[in-house]
Amino acid sequence: MNAWVYSDIVKEHFSNPRNVLLEDEETWQADGSGITGNIRCGDQMLMLLRIRDDVISDVRWKTYGCASAIASTSMLSETIKGMSIADAYRIKPDDLVKKLGGLPENKIHCSVLGDKALRAAIDDYLAKTGRAGLFKEESVVICNCLQITDKDIETAFHNGARTWEDLQAATKIGTVCGGCKPRALELLHEYEHLYG
Repeated sequence: MNAWVYSDIVKEHFSNPRNVLLEDEETWQADGSGITGNIRCGDQMLMLLRIRDDVISDVRWKTYGCASAIASTSMLSETIKGMSIADAYRIKPDDLVKKLGGLPENKIHCSVLGDKALRAAIDDYLAKTGRAGLFKEESVVICNCLQITDKDIETAFHNGARTWEDLQAATKIGTVCGGCKPRALELLHEYEHLYG
């Protein structure tokens, strides 16, 4: 018999998700909205924010996704209430995974939907208030040998890279020591879920 691989916190947030956009709230007025994901992969996320004086006062969300996506977004929605948009913009999937007591390794990519949709919603709010581009998402170095970042890999994905070979042709990643290959492939998988 297979053991339950999720923490009790994940189980609680999956079974009783917080701040979900309900059918009777379809007209919920948001100051910022963001959507991300790829419905063809079964993962898509909508994030709606109410913001007062650059502080998130309320949040609603809806997702088509697995237990990990639902639980991590529920946790995210609770975490960001009362938080400044500047602090919320810097939340990373690892922060949520820790709060949830961990996720199975093959489900970590599901936790990126919420933070990407959150940043898209904050960006939408900033654009509406005449401050487009105020925050920039920080990049993370994936290939230390050539200083190739996650943003470089994301750009390569948008330009058609779908395999390790495509990525190497676009960025030269992994051509020195190759130690970056596992993380780079994880990112390609994440971007496939996010963008299709």
